[in-house]
Amino acid sequence: MFAARRVAAASRLYSTAPPAKPSVKLIGELRKLVDGVPLSKAREALAASNNDLQGALKWLDADRAATGAAKVAKLADRHAGQGLVGVQVLSPGCRPGAAGAVRAAMVELNCETDFVARNELFGKLLCDIAHTAAFHAEPASGEKFIQAVSCDALNEAPLLDHLNPQTSSTSHVTVGEAVRDLVTKVGEKVTLRRVVSIARDPFPAQQRHLGLRIFPYLHGSVHIPTNGTKGTLALLALKSPQLPSLIVSDEFQQKLAALERSIGRTIVGFPTAVIRSQTGEPNPEALYEQPSDMFTDKQGNNVEEELRHWARKVGLATEDAEGSGIEVLEFAKWSVGELTESN
Repeated sequence: MFAARRVAAASRLYSTAPPAKPSVKLIGELRKLVDGVPLSKAREALAASNNDLQGALKWLDADRAATGAAKVAKLADRHAGQGLVGVQVLSPGCRPGAAGAVRAAMVELNCETDFVARNELFGKLLCDIAHTAAFHAEPASGEKFIQAVSCDALNEAPLLDHLNPQTSSTSHVTVGEAVRDLVTKVGEKVTLRRVVSIARDPFPAQQRHLGLRIFPYLHGSVHIPTNGTKGTLALLALKSPQLPSLIVSDEFQQKLAALERSIGRTIVGFPTAVIRSQTGEPNPEALYEQPSDMFTDKQGNNVEEELRHWARKVGLATEDAEGSGIEVLEFAKWSVGELTESN
């Protein structure tokens, strides 16, 4: 009898009863920390971690990784031919002082349907990835300023929130993990297809007569103007003794922005592939040979003439300054789902 009592007492002392049910307050705190987590999943995470908030966060991370990896693997053979092109310009250049630096990136993010491409979560992630690519851009070491970026390398980078990059700098979520999380939410294959970026420090003081300006143009935007179905990232070069005084003028900056829009519309709207003919013969794909239809205040017959007239009109090109004016140095032009050299 005494032996039976001792066994019963021991079982009460070393009870293996389940932990207390998570409180509504604790569940609410967890859901505030993890945006979009379902109520049932928050309750499960707290129960598995004995109502420890930090433990629940780790449990959710592990669960999301496992669920996302399984979902990505399941959808791997599907075709993702829809999506959007996104551009983020952190510093456009051609401004006084440190603001004269150039830093930007263009990204194509693919999915299976136009329905998902128009989803706000998809658009937000594309902006964040483009911002991250621009932030991590390295100055070009070759002849070209606009450089291709490895998607594999970018997938390993910590994702930055384009709306509030300071608060997201402490996040441990990488670009690749964010893409995987989106797959679990939208139920479609989502892939980072291609990336280009540009980074250039301001010209030194003794070269203040020189300037670079990067600008985007997007066509087919829905919710976010920096995302579209077609896009270009183009680089201008400006040269003039008058440049230091011109770039501080609001009027000049407004006229430059209008010119950029006209050039961008021409690049995207016409079959442009190069800036000018390399052989001296007419080239229907040369930007400079395209008609000036996209320019609001047409003064020439083609883009090259428009640039020449614009530079004289704003005081950038003068007769006593040889070689002064404005030129298109480079541009990258993408259309969602188009065939490339790699496919």
